[in-house]
Amino acid sequence: MTQMTIDDVKIHYETYPCENHDPAGTLVLIHGYLSSTFSFRQLIPLLTQTYSVLALDLPGFGKSENSKAFTYSMANYGKLILSFMKRMQIDRAALVGHSMGGQVALQAVKQAPEQVTGLVLLASSGYLKPFNRWLVSASYLPFFTWIVRREFEKRSAEQILREVVYDPSTIDTAMIEGYVQPMGATGFYRSLLGLLRKHGGDLTSEELKTIHTPTLLIWGREDRIVPLTIGERLVSDLPTASLNVYELTGHLLPEEKPQEVFRDIQAFLP
Repeated sequence: MTQMTIDDVKIHYETYPCENHDPAGTLVLIHGYLSSTFSFRQLIPLLTQTYSVLALDLPGFGKSENSKAFTYSMANYGKLILSFMKRMQIDRAALVGHSMGGQVALQAVKQAPEQVTGLVLLASSGYLKPFNRWLVSASYLPFFTWIVRREFEKRSAEQILREVVYDPSTIDTAMIEGYVQPMGATGFYRSLLGLLRKHGGDLTSEELKTIHTPTLLIWGREDRIVPLTIGERLVSDLPTASLNVYELTGHLLPEEKPQEVFRDIQAFLP
């Protein structure tokens, strides 16, 4: 397992060199909520035909540390991506973010636009406000972590995955195990509470309109987690964005349509 420590939190990361001697550039892959680098398993072998690829598990997810000290906010996740690039000696890269990873990518480019050559947002979350004060206050009560865990365990992994894909036949044993295993880690639910308390809300329309980095939005028309209306708002607010919509596709784009996503990334990035 490859790890590094950034801001006192241990980060799991993976590096994939380009199959060609002259890569078109470097991509940093940022996974979504309740996910990890595993979610890009179908896409990475395609991307490395053209690009050098880096992927990491955000703190609290996958094989990265569930740290008590880390501030689980979108802005801090964005800062961590930039620190990760610096540690990997990557001056400039394109960011590919899925779901919550899209929010993180937008935070990173807002903080350091000169370091990001392009954004690819796959069903990116957006326009979320800070969580309700009552709920945040309740998260400090005794046994709240136990309650959160019980709610997650009420449904099987297959039931959850059925909500994020359009075609249930894409769900197999490997997929179920890959998404479930990190949830058994010590402190996983504590990290979810950290994100609840420190999320901080997303970039506003006014902030998004200041981002001029070339941006490609890719969405599944049947996405039940982050509906297409969010993509339509983003393409309206981001000055240089375009939107590609896949038919008969749900939220888990890297798993459901890896070939199509790779094709569109290739056509978009210089």
